[in-house]
Amino acid sequence: MSDRPPKTTTDAGAPAPSDEHSLTVGPTGPNVLQDAYLIQKLARFVRERVPDRVYHVKGGGAFGYFEATADCSQWTKAAFLGQVGKRTPVLLRLSAVAAEEGYPDADRDVRGFAVKFYTEEGNYDLVGNNTPVFFIRDPMKFPDFIHSQERMPDSGLRSNNMQWDFWTLSPESAHQVTVLMSDRGTPRSWRHMNGYSSDTYMWQNAGGEKFWVKYHFKTEQGIQNLTDAEAKAMRVEDLDCHRRDLREAIDRGDLPSWRLEMQIMPQADAADYRFNPFDVTKTWPHKDYPPITVGRMVLDRNPENFFAEITQSGFDVANMVPGIGPSPDRMVLGRMFAYGDSMR
Repeated sequence: MSDRPPKTTTDAGAPAPSDEHSLTVGPTGPNVLQDAYLIQKLARFVRERVPDRVYHVKGGGAFGYFEATADCSQWTKAAFLGQVGKRTPVLLRLSAVAAEEGYPDADRDVRGFAVKFYTEEGNYDLVGNNTPVFFIRDPMKFPDFIHSQERMPDSGLRSNNMQWDFWTLSPESAHQVTVLMSDRGTPRSWRHMNGYSSDTYMWQNAGGEKFWVKYHFKTEQGIQNLTDAEAKAMRVEDLDCHRRDLREAIDRGDLPSWRLEMQIMPQADAADYRFNPFDVTKTWPHKDYPPITVGRMVLDRNPENFFAEITQSGFDVANMVPGIGPSPDRMVLGRMFAYGDSMR
């Protein structure tokens, strides 16, 4: 016979509390690690806020499609570019580079322009900005550049001196700084700015021929910028003016669109071109490589869950599809590690 005392019950029929019951797994006993539903619910709860991105923190985005308007098979075997009229679903995330979550959208800054193509051959992530150049060409400087835009470790404040120290000690940044300090540094909205790959990529056709390419997404709404005074006034009026503008434009059926133009350089041209074509601080003259229109991107659907679909969206430069690859551009090669690792 068991030495345990007989069970007693309460008026409700549940076992009466006792010292033994408090140590025994059951209706009145302790929680256990094997309670997978409890553990999962608590784990999800404490992760409702994920760490901010290291850069491009504040942003927004929407879904839509990319439609090929030219047959690009002479340059690339990528399936989503090989048939006129072919539509590929896309996610476009737009952002500020240095701004923290909650910062004014109208602040002077470079804007991020990241496209995820959901192709039949896998996801293709293309990251870029609203400028055709970048501040640096050496990925070794990238962490230093980002730190120069962030808060000082002693005071917790941003420092214009630190920012300008980096720029002036990196003279290759002058091209991008000039653009940033123009009205192009304060776009009126995300809809009214261009997007560029900035970096150079490789296209390869089915025959094995290779080409160096740059992507130019030209806004079909037209370029519109705020003056410095207008941007400062908007900081008071609406901190989220760009995020709000994009969502409201799509809701009312005023669908934002961009025309994709490509600069295409035959592989052999790079060897004796008059400057390094893989230097992201420089642009390719259009007279040498005129932009060729190959497609059109349209945004037609807002996210239903901003956190899940936009905040947690990840873009990995290493996500490419057959027919598209990296170039000797050092920033591309550095980003192929850094962006995936940042996403993780």
